[in-house]
Amino acid sequence: MSSHSSASSPSILHQPRAVWAVAFACVIAFMGIGLVDPILKEIAAQLEATPSQVSLLFTSYMAVMGISMLITGVVSSRIGPKRTLLAGLALIIVSAALAGFSDSVGAVIGFRAGWGLGNALFVATALATIVSASAGPVGQAIILFEAALGLGIASGPLIGGLLGQVSWRGPFFGVSVLMTIALVATAFFLPTTPPTGRRTSVLDPFRALRHRALLLLALVAIFYNLGFFTLMAAGPFALPTYSIMGIGWTFFGWGLLLAFTSVWLAPVLQRRFGTMPTLTAVLALFSADLAVMALGAEHEVVVTLGIVVAGAFLGVTNTLVTEAVMGAAPVERPVASAAYSFVRFTGGAVGPYVALKLAENVDLHAPFWFGAAAVAVGVVVVAAGSRTISAALAGNAPEHHGVTEAESELVGDLA
Repeated sequence: MSSHSSASSPSILHQPRAVWAVAFACVIAFMGIGLVDPILKEIAAQLEATPSQVSLLFTSYMAVMGISMLITGVVSSRIGPKRTLLAGLALIIVSAALAGFSDSVGAVIGFRAGWGLGNALFVATALATIVSASAGPVGQAIILFEAALGLGIASGPLIGGLLGQVSWRGPFFGVSVLMTIALVATAFFLPTTPPTGRRTSVLDPFRALRHRALLLLALVAIFYNLGFFTLMAAGPFALPTYSIMGIGWTFFGWGLLLAFTSVWLAPVLQRRFGTMPTLTAVLALFSADLAVMALGAEHEVVVTLGIVVAGAFLGVTNTLVTEAVMGAAPVERPVASAAYSFVRFTGGAVGPYVALKLAENVDLHAPFWFGAAAVAVGVVVVAAGSRTISAALAGNAPEHHGVTEAESELVGDLA
């Protein structure tokens, strides 16, 4: 990597077409996180499904994505990053289109699972590809990626709302079309990238979890993801008078705050207060936010403000936990990311289903109490394991290996 000063570095906007092609694909890929939020109620109505059934749109997507993280390194190290990217994009295109054509909620759930597999293959390789193809230093490439991530997370609910006003099928077809453009651009502009480095094993992430600090962080991630996915699934059903577009705007505000705090606020708080104290405080605030939503679940203003404010807490949490994971275990960063993401997504994926089952069988307040309690358990785990994690971070000061570091930072940024 070049050692030129920042003054002589090229502008972040002066990038090869390959970088812009992958960055565009990143925006569309990250839209998938919140794309279905505005249309959950419409899908339930049109396909005669219960809230807990449509919650499986999140569960299938995140569970399969988490499990697939175990094999992304195996695939990329054997067929190369470009082929891995294209395979992921192709799976998303086909899965999203088939979901749009489906006439039953079970079929949509199944195709969302295929979407999760495609997303895992794509995002686990995207940042490393941007870094390797970038014209500037690694820092610029990461900023460009973070911008794509933030734009995708924030715009997903908005695009979902706009297309969902036409039909609940619209967001699925929209993603399929946009991803087709991204696939063509990636295939045309990105040079062939042969496999590099050692071939990883599917067992490597499980071996990494033997390190106590990494295991503690993965457990923390399960509990805060239970709260996060509860918010995503239960939020729309707690806004009964909101239109599709109204829900879209609400989660657009959530996404904007998440993007802003993950990129700009989290580093400031980390420098000022330290990683573990900041993480403990922010998780406690997120739990309190969910508790306030539980108390005021029948008031749409309370739920709306709670959803938007939660974006700030989740943005900071994502960044801090990701950085901690990268330094918590003396293993390769991609392996640490795979281990953490596997536990995080597969464990947290049950949140939407449990939350909306509680809404069906108890009341509207119950899902948010469930989320608040889950995140509170995460706070206890952080507090109990703070010394172990801090010692691991101090003892495993991460080296800076350019592409490898960038690749591993990616997965934890997926809230």
